[in-house]
Amino acid sequence: MPKLDHGDISLHYEVTGNGPPLLMLAGFMSDHASWTPLVPLLCDHFTCIRIDNRTTGQTTPWDAPVSIDHMCKDAIALMDTLEHERFHVLGHSMGGIIALHMAQDIPARLASTHIAASAPIRLPRNTALFANLITIRRSNAPADTWLHALFPWLFNPRVYHDPGAVGQAVADSLAYPHAQSADAMEHQLTALRGFDGTDLASPKCPTQVLLGALDLIVPPDHILAVLSHLPHHIIEGAGHSIHWDAPEIVADHVRAYTTKHPI
Repeated sequence: MPKLDHGDISLHYEVTGNGPPLLMLAGFMSDHASWTPLVPLLCDHFTCIRIDNRTTGQTTPWDAPVSIDHMCKDAIALMDTLEHERFHVLGHSMGGIIALHMAQDIPARLASTHIAASAPIRLPRNTALFANLITIRRSNAPADTWLHALFPWLFNPRVYHDPGAVGQAVADSLAYPHAQSADAMEHQLTALRGFDGTDLASPKCPTQVLLGALDLIVPPDHILAVLSHLPHHIIEGAGHSIHWDAPEIVADHVRAYTTKHPI
């Protein structure tokens, strides 16, 4: 299990595949396992490098200081350690904000940046949603209740046409041995509460934006309000978990854009 001791944390990461380096940054509450549907579609084309962000997965301690800036610096430190002077980066949701922060801090090192279901904005409704989910987790409700409350926000509604699929997703989440705790989730939420993305909307490196037409967490109109000047693709039938709803389409867009901007 590869680890990077960096400042106040031990950063867990995974590396799979061959080809130019592609750093993959997961969203809020998620770790490297978030990329499970996408890695098999990309690992023949890229060296896929996935991080467990602060407060998630096997990165320790869970309660180290956390902010978008902290997680940006963690990612840069890892790529320094792995000796990747230039690389591609793909960020989903909060990971997209981290990627935009990297595009501001080290634009010359990023061959291309891919922002999935994300924008440098803070929606108070989402902060309230996550806070309510934490309250549910800490209540005496059954352990799966908060997941059943979360999933409709994440996926295409067609998932609910197959009750077995929803039940399996809940079971898999509960069985995952490195799931983020409620305390760690609340701690990570401070990174979003304190975030100001005013200066991140105009990256100085090649950047494309991938939007889920059915995204409820970060709706397309909110994303386009700040990122419409960048190349963008709206993926029909995809919700916020765009790489789970439409992994083949996301992979196609990543491959096509990196081909235009090779290392």
